[in-house]
Amino acid sequence: MSVFSGVTRLAANRHLDSASEAALIEQCRLQNFEAFGKIVDAYQARVLGFVKRMCANTEEALDITQDVFIRAYQGFGRFDGRCSLRSWLFKIAYNLCVDRVRRNDRHPTELRLDASAADESETIDVADSRWDPEGMILDEEFQGVVELAISTMSDKLRTVLLLHDKEDMGYEEIAETMGIPVGTVKSRLFLARAHLQGYVRKYWNGETVQ
Repeated sequence: MSVFSGVTRLAANRHLDSASEAALIEQCRLQNFEAFGKIVDAYQARVLGFVKRMCANTEEALDITQDVFIRAYQGFGRFDGRCSLRSWLFKIAYNLCVDRVRRNDRHPTELRLDASAADESETIDVADSRWDPEGMILDEEFQGVVELAISTMSDKLRTVLLLHDKEDMGYEEIAETMGIPVGTVKSRLFLARAHLQGYVRKYWNGETVQ
């Protein structure tokens, strides 16, 4: 995927330890393009994976992911380190996805389990277990059900689920990334998992899932 004109980065997804990352951030603040390339290598695949589940098509996801790193490169001088680099990059990605939804005039509705379901403004304590399809033995059909369930969530629920269960972010980091209270993170995660479990339950009961 081309991040900048004339520069192609591979989706290497290389892990950076905290010291190496801090050194690269300092170089990026000085507009060191080689250091920035290493940041791209480390985070590009993860950002793209997140954005692909937030967007309608792969081409759109590629465009948004490219924009994420362009904005990051341009904004490193303003990155103050109060949040992690990962949180900062995913915050940029999340905001760009939200902006794209607004431009496309899509208005997803929030899931409500039933008439007595908790409002997302309420704090709900949820067990800190993670949905981990990669850790299961999933056939292609079941994997499709999981992906369908994720795609039919509202953007708010989908974002929290992906950041928590796929990116292994804690509640506080997600709250920082999305600019919402920790209680709202917990409530949205509860609703997202209920939505996912509803689809899986229908699948195991032999009901039509769509």
